[in-house]
Amino acid sequence: MFINRFLKALVAVASLASLQVQAGVHIQQWQTSNGAEVYFVENHDLPIIDLSVNFSAGNARDDQPKAGVAGMTRYLMTLGAAGLSDEVIAQRLAEVGAQLGGDIDSDMASFKLRSLSSAPEFEKALGIYTKILQKPDFPEAVLTREKSRVIASLKEAATQPASIASDAFMKALYANHPYGLDSTPETVAPIKREDLQKFYVNYYGAKGAVIALIGDISRDQAEKIAESISSGLPSAEKPAAIPEVVYPEQASEERIAHPAKQSHILLGYPGVKRGDADYFPLYVGNYILGGGGFVSRLTEEVREKRGLVYSVYSYFLPMAQLGPFQIGLQTKREQSDDALKLVRETLANFINKGVTESELKAAKQNITGGFPLRLDSNAKILDYLAVIGFYKLPLTYLDDFNEQINKVTAAQIKDAFSRRVNPDKMVTVIVAGGAN
Repeated sequence: MFINRFLKALVAVASLASLQVQAGVHIQQWQTSNGAEVYFVENHDLPIIDLSVNFSAGNARDDQPKAGVAGMTRYLMTLGAAGLSDEVIAQRLAEVGAQLGGDIDSDMASFKLRSLSSAPEFEKALGIYTKILQKPDFPEAVLTREKSRVIASLKEAATQPASIASDAFMKALYANHPYGLDSTPETVAPIKREDLQKFYVNYYGAKGAVIALIGDISRDQAEKIAESISSGLPSAEKPAAIPEVVYPEQASEERIAHPAKQSHILLGYPGVKRGDADYFPLYVGNYILGGGGFVSRLTEEVREKRGLVYSVYSYFLPMAQLGPFQIGLQTKREQSDDALKLVRETLANFINKGVTESELKAAKQNITGGFPLRLDSNAKILDYLAVIGFYKLPLTYLDDFNEQINKVTAAQIKDAFSRRVNPDKMVTVIVAGGAN
């Protein structure tokens, strides 16, 4: 109990650790003896170590007949390893005040650990963590239980307009590309233990792993930690690159009936990759278009002036291949067509005429002014280390971010949007649209 209270107190003041990193994040990088990439930031402000291991084992690695294997593999790795049950794993981590986390998206599966840096606590936490990564059991009983839970969750999501819209949008945008894969009760039900074992061996190898560390350790300690983690991982070759995304040949619109009074509308187009040369002009431009909340054009034109929507936004989601550029809005179902028409007009006007110098200046000030908040804890920096390592971004990415934002010109924004977003070939999904 004392350790837990102590760790919570440290987390509460973790923003103090940002004072050093805001002046510059010094990232050290190397490879382990068996090919894992390591990204490390040394920071002794707090007696905490944060680490993550990231694999090219995201949902895009699934096969449609059993879509869901990737997610099930990542989750079950934490629910039984080296003969330890999920209850024992949770108990032993709690005893030393350690926190296990992680996530999965289309590109990447990640496993995080936060622990006190004191040797007795960290060694015990790291021991459990390495077992999870190196010796997952995939217990049959746990798989059966979790499949039932996931199927029930998918059935519930299939009744929610927001989930329906999101799934339909990704299918429409990516068609047969792996980014368009979607788990359903029918694809999860036939998943077997051997499917998880095979997926683990194929996609959790050291050669494709990215290890990120930040905290109260030296370079020598970080090297030993990285070696201990990577040494027991599968020897599989680095997974092949995800296939390139094909642009839509023509516009499409799908209307899905739903009894909800509120209509959910998504429209979009394949956007950018990580490390894309157009990323910063598109990022700044999108802040002005729909990413800046109440100061964005979409909010001003569609919500504030006309009152046609409850909310409206836009974003680019850079991925290993072209991630989506998406505009989303929620409105009364009887206003769906009017709201959608105005959104399209606002986008077309934005692309054709570009941004004003006053809009550009305000956007840069807001983006650069808020950037330090993205680095105000070790946990946030850890996430950036993982992204920098996984997508092979420059080690100076964080130091250069504000400079790159300030370099963006209005002409660059207009040029990038004109080349990268085609309003005449966008996909549109409307759930609960129409007057009835």
